[in-house]
Amino acid sequence: MFRQSNWERYKPAMLGLPANRELTREDLMAEPYLMGRHGKLSMYFAPHNELVNEHAELVIVGITPGWTQMRIAFETAVQRFRRGESDEQIAAAAKHQARFAGAMRRNLYAMLHELGIPGLFGLADPEQLFEAHAELLHTTSLLRYPVFYGGRNYSGSQPKLTNESWLLDAAFRYTLEDLQALKQPLIIPLGKRVESVLELFIQHGVINAGQLLKGFPHPSGANGHRQRQFGEQAERMRRIMLQWHVNRAR
Repeated sequence: MFRQSNWERYKPAMLGLPANRELTREDLMAEPYLMGRHGKLSMYFAPHNELVNEHAELVIVGITPGWTQMRIAFETAVQRFRRGESDEQIAAAAKHQARFAGAMRRNLYAMLHELGIPGLFGLADPEQLFEAHAELLHTTSLLRYPVFYGGRNYSGSQPKLTNESWLLDAAFRYTLEDLQALKQPLIIPLGKRVESVLELFIQHGVINAGQLLKGFPHPSGANGHRQRQFGEQAERMRRIMLQWHVNRAR
């Protein structure tokens, strides 16, 4: 499913971006892409979360795209516009290149592999979920579009997402759109802040508790407690995912 409304709104500005250099914050964190502002918080459009993989059996949910993901998504889109590709092809390419880019993806691969997530789907390694068998995977963020606090990547803590109605309303609206298009996937929340919001979805009957892989640490290299958290929660997560697998086979 391709969401066209925001794409059409921001496409003219994207077509005017330079293709001969790396894009900067001045290029992208600018009025043509500003979706909203609330105090020190600002939200900008980025072109990589406009597709929902309705056939996905695994969903990975972050807080919000960061600056690096935003830049990669726009640069990919600019290059693909120049090739004359369709809007949906461009959105797919931007998503493929930008999602969990950098060290975060390597850390994510390592944790998925150690838990045995690929094996649930008959795969040998996590990379196959992102590449050859990407039809099994949907990636998204509670806040679909990049959010910044005082110009810096928003982490979910300042202000706390669940205490900030402007953000929480957006998280519910965007995430609900994604989850309602899917059929009982296994959901991996990247970190406690994402998990706490998805627990509200359980309370509201949007998802069931057996779908949520609680305890998964945020894969950012800045999370110095990542390995300890993973070790403490690994067995519980394996029980959850195996029970989901059994229920799915019924």
